[in-house]
Amino acid sequence: MRREKTRADGISGPSATGMGRIMRRRCIAAIAIACATLGLTAAVASAEEYSKEYEHAYNVGIQGYIYGEPLLNMQRLYQSNTSVTVPDAIGDAPVNQWSHFTELATTKEGEIISPNADTLYSYAWLQLKPQPIVVHVPVAHRFNVVPIMTPYEENIGNIGEGASGMLAPGNYVIATGKRYEGLTEVQGMKVIHSPYNRVWLVARTVVNSKEDTANAVAIQAEEKLVPLNRWKKEGLNYVPPAPEKEVTKPIETKVPGTQAGEEPLTYWTALGAALKQFKPPAEDQPELELLKTVGIGKLKFPANNSRLSAGTLAGLRAAVAAGPGVVYNHLKELVLAGFNKHNGWAIVPVGVYGTNYLLRATIDQDGLAGLPPNISIYPFATTERHGAPLNGTATRYVAHFPASDFPFPVTAFWSMSMYSTTGYFVSNPLERYTLGNRSSLHFNEDGSLDMYLQSAEPTSEMGLENWLPAPAGPFQLIMRLYGTEESQIDPILEGTSTWTPPTILPCLENGKTAAGWNCAT
Repeated sequence: MRREKTRADGISGPSATGMGRIMRRRCIAAIAIACATLGLTAAVASAEEYSKEYEHAYNVGIQGYIYGEPLLNMQRLYQSNTSVTVPDAIGDAPVNQWSHFTELATTKEGEIISPNADTLYSYAWLQLKPQPIVVHVPVAHRFNVVPIMTPYEENIGNIGEGASGMLAPGNYVIATGKRYEGLTEVQGMKVIHSPYNRVWLVARTVVNSKEDTANAVAIQAEEKLVPLNRWKKEGLNYVPPAPEKEVTKPIETKVPGTQAGEEPLTYWTALGAALKQFKPPAEDQPELELLKTVGIGKLKFPANNSRLSAGTLAGLRAAVAAGPGVVYNHLKELVLAGFNKHNGWAIVPVGVYGTNYLLRATIDQDGLAGLPPNISIYPFATTERHGAPLNGTATRYVAHFPASDFPFPVTAFWSMSMYSTTGYFVSNPLERYTLGNRSSLHFNEDGSLDMYLQSAEPTSEMGLENWLPAPAGPFQLIMRLYGTEESQIDPILEGTSTWTPPTILPCLENGKTAAGWNCAT
């Protein structure tokens, strides 16, 4: 008979072997619980890390979108505009050739957001290697400007007449590279130095009336672009070589990664290539260092970077999708910021941005190729004076200019134009998109002026003359002060000038505004 082993205290119990089994079971259970706890902790930690990486990448990505969108939009335009081999009259031409618009802008949409209906446009994309380009701008005896814009949308020079601070009409060499550094003249022509091999010219020639259009077209025809190595022999008689194959339909282009169904990370791939092609200005270095923290920048392609976490990639994707909305909201912020200072309007300087990347992106989205303040100032309104959004569905408005606004502080001309909220002109029975000092306006007896902003056509002659047709829906307004007097540029921008944009008030049921101004009849 097997005797049961006893423990030292004399109390019977399981054998050592049995005890070992029990202890092993308990250890296994404890380990399982510990592992489950550790797994949950790791999962929580992983989720927190994902969220942290996502948030950082999203915030930096928004800044990257704001920084890069103008550059990529310029790339898009260049690829489309220069994809033809013969110039057309709607902005497309081979490099180093003009495309002259021979009609004023209408409701047809184009590359320029919020175009004017005051001038004929002319586009030209210049490639400054292997040869600099000679630009000839004729004496026009009217407002005429050929501005020069870099791939970063910085205005680096303006040739023409009708505003202060412009280079006089004549012949100029636009050059880039070390060979031309320090040179002020080449073959007797002043040199305009470009930091980049590519620049965009968006010229404007004023049209004083429909009957004057042919005269403006004749001025456009005198503007010439000649490679420097052909200038000495051919000069203004230079004719670009005929193409081997005629291509008249431009390709349609979009900024990569911004269309439905596209991989948003391709946006950053395109930006990485563009930053390599066009070296950023030195003052952009702090911004570029920030972008590097999430793997975007020159020759950096997040889509192919296995070291970037899932949270970082998700944040970068989300930033591309949210970027346009962030930029558009800034436009509303600009209006609010200047609302009281500018009588319900926004007025900001454009054309030269430095490190104000958000303003540059906003103008790229809502006023691409805007001119600097010495040439034009652009008051912008989306609301009436009380802050309610402008809408022509059921509301009529009066834009009232006091007598003290006249004469306007401009040396060229002024205008006010009507747009849909997408930035294009609105169809109307008069095909009228702007009113200004070249219009047949009816002034009040005290020298003030009332413009009528409404969708319904006025029945009276005076109302019809001063009617700026509005859509049956939301709309926005842009004024243009071309050739603002030098002494008034800063005061108008700062809101301290005696001149202010007009007060916009809605019409009441009694046919007047709250200020007592008569509405159109």
